[in-house]
Amino acid sequence: MIQTLFGSLEEQPSFLERMKEAVTRTRENLAERIEDVVSIGKEIDRPTLNDLEATLISADLGTTTTHEVLEKLRDKADRKQIGNVDELKRLLKEELLAILTAANTQPVLKVEGTPEVILVVGVNGTGKTTTIGKLAQVFRSNGKTVLLCAADTFRAAAIDQLEIWGERTGTEVIKTKPGGDPSAVLYDALQSANSRHTDYVIVDTAGRLHTKTNLMAELEKMRRTAQRIIPGAPHETLLVMDATTGQNGLQQARLFTQSAGVTGIVLSKLDGTAKGGVVVAISRELGVPVRYVGVGEKPGDLLPFDPKEFVESLFA
Repeated sequence: MIQTLFGSLEEQPSFLERMKEAVTRTRENLAERIEDVVSIGKEIDRPTLNDLEATLISADLGTTTTHEVLEKLRDKADRKQIGNVDELKRLLKEELLAILTAANTQPVLKVEGTPEVILVVGVNGTGKTTTIGKLAQVFRSNGKTVLLCAADTFRAAAIDQLEIWGERTGTEVIKTKPGGDPSAVLYDALQSANSRHTDYVIVDTAGRLHTKTNLMAELEKMRRTAQRIIPGAPHETLLVMDATTGQNGLQQARLFTQSAGVTGIVLSKLDGTAKGGVVVAISRELGVPVRYVGVGEKPGDLLPFDPKEFVESLFA
């Protein structure tokens, strides 16, 4: 199926190559600044690492994560254990990978015998509906059946946009009229998925309502509806974050992770920013695994997140 959609596997770039392309701006920013800070022959000591602090913060690792990483490197510098810039980069990679690995240890829940229900949340403008379309493509490329649920009834354009993605990916969309009850359309979608033995139901949700309280109450109502029809649902609640907003998106993310039971992050628009280090900040500060990253506009431009390949792509 993958070959039918994308051509022969030999012609396709690897995930690492695609990730490297997506974080080109971040990598160039990091590499150039590290080289500036650590000139040839310069001793790597505490003052040097202090100069490196602004570089890491500019890549959007965040103040907390940057301080944590540099404190460990300062200990090594005091013991003269960082001999050159290559050794510095190796140690940086180790520290970043440790943070990402710690947050990404939560396994994806395996669902047997019933449709797997994925609730997708996030504020408007983050690429939420587009991400849902790409996620449908990922599952269908793996031979799975998918149903999309247009439960963002607050915004008519969201229903239209989801239908466009349904057409692009050959996926049916269950919808109601704009302004309808989101839980009612979710009920219809899950009943339909149950009767058809569909593998996945991906649910679009409102990015805003009149107040944050209303939004979270609506999400909770939808969770209760899902659980009544399919025990254990929703099995995954994915928060879509826009990588280009960097640290500014973290506060919104905290609200959703605290109130909406978020189990994973999808970072959209990673290819559009020089601040890809926000992936590390998200993992460190939210403790929620990054499940996917968006690396372009096409249906196939959603990659499963791999901490090791991500870190390699930042320094390769």
